[in-house]
Amino acid sequence: MIGASVAGLLAARALGDTFSRVTVIDRDVLPDGPVPRRGVPQSRQLHILLARGVEALDELFPGFSEEMTAAGIPRGDAQVDLRTYLDGHLLRPAPSGIIVFSMSRPLIEHMIRTRVAALKGIEIVDSTDVLGLVTDTDRRRVTGVRVRRCADDAEELTVDADLVVDASGRGSRARVWLRELGYPQPPTSNVRPDVVYVTRHYRREPQHLNGHNGSAMVPFPGLPRGGGVLREEGGRFAVVLFGLVGEEPPLDDGGMKAYAETLSGPDAAEIIRSARPLDEPVKMRYPASVRHHHEKLDRHLNGFLITGDALCNFNPTYGQGMTVAALEALLLRGLLADGTGDLAHRFFPAAAKVVDGAWFLAAGGDLRFPQIEGERKAIDRLVGRYLDHYRAAASVDPVLGASFIRVANMLDPPTRLLSPGHVFRVFRSARKAVRASASRAEATGDITRPASPA
Repeated sequence: MIGASVAGLLAARALGDTFSRVTVIDRDVLPDGPVPRRGVPQSRQLHILLARGVEALDELFPGFSEEMTAAGIPRGDAQVDLRTYLDGHLLRPAPSGIIVFSMSRPLIEHMIRTRVAALKGIEIVDSTDVLGLVTDTDRRRVTGVRVRRCADDAEELTVDADLVVDASGRGSRARVWLRELGYPQPPTSNVRPDVVYVTRHYRREPQHLNGHNGSAMVPFPGLPRGGGVLREEGGRFAVVLFGLVGEEPPLDDGGMKAYAETLSGPDAAEIIRSARPLDEPVKMRYPASVRHHHEKLDRHLNGFLITGDALCNFNPTYGQGMTVAALEALLLRGLLADGTGDLAHRFFPAAAKVVDGAWFLAAGGDLRFPQIEGERKAIDRLVGRYLDHYRAAASVDPVLGASFIRVANMLDPPTRLLSPGHVFRVFRSARKAVRASASRAEATGDITRPASPA
């Protein structure tokens, strides 16, 4: 395994059911506890584990959700304990039974690493850089990797392997290695939202957000700013502010408060205004979502797979990364149960199906903004108009809200939103929702209007 982040650790867990020895190699110094590390620069940012990710982790590590609860990680109903603003419309709350967990990235990674390290036959090696692949003489199969300890004058070593999986993230060198070995480069899909996001932690008090666990304020055309508040372990909130297509949150207290007050919901501004900050704000930039279509290649290097962000990375504001990594690990475990033969030709097309739904949501959401470059088909515009109506209607119809939450949490495919029964409910409720929002805006003097689906 190349990489000991979440994707690499979960893939190692999957490999452990088939192989007697699994070595996970990471160039970073891995901490003993749940603390941020240099190799995961996003570790200080807000994170959420989607409901399908919770299910997948319980499949890989039985009892993991109970362990998260015991560790003090907050959990809640995604439609009751979290408030979601879609195009300025507050999603209608109702019990959904969809449970999500919100935690710091260092804690969830530490818990997964602890479970993996305790498994028989799995070794985690840190402070070691993978320099390249080793193959047989005809370059058709991987036989290992070349490594070097991250220390002065360390010698290069070869680690033999029957299978190499790259989970080294967005900085993966897989394309370079494959090109050097004479393999074709996969086509790529790119969507460039140019997201800039800032996270800061605040002390949580019982009165904050009327006791809710958090809030999501989703950007939309006309308001390319968003934000979120999530309760974390340790009695605190993580507050994230983000902007697309040139919008950039500031780092000073006054600037953050003013930025938060422009969002489609009041919750981030409430916390920034009234809660005690626990640390300094941390900024990150995410230029583009990139998907590498290895499934479209006819020729693969045998014994070499790619997973996690090295295969496809998404706009992080959708919170899909850990869940997709867990689903890819489950896929890998299932394929290995049928044998190791022709694994790459089986894995990449199946992994593409895992990625499809998440990519549709993230890329489709970003391409709503006309400033963002990307392919837009006629059917996409038609579906987009319908979803504009859907977001408004979900503010008055809790059934539509529950279906949206299920799709966003990767429990159902996006096509669920297009079912005939949902289409009827959407057009019955959408205009009613817009009129109600306009009346509220006029009554409160709020100049931030929801997007109209009319």
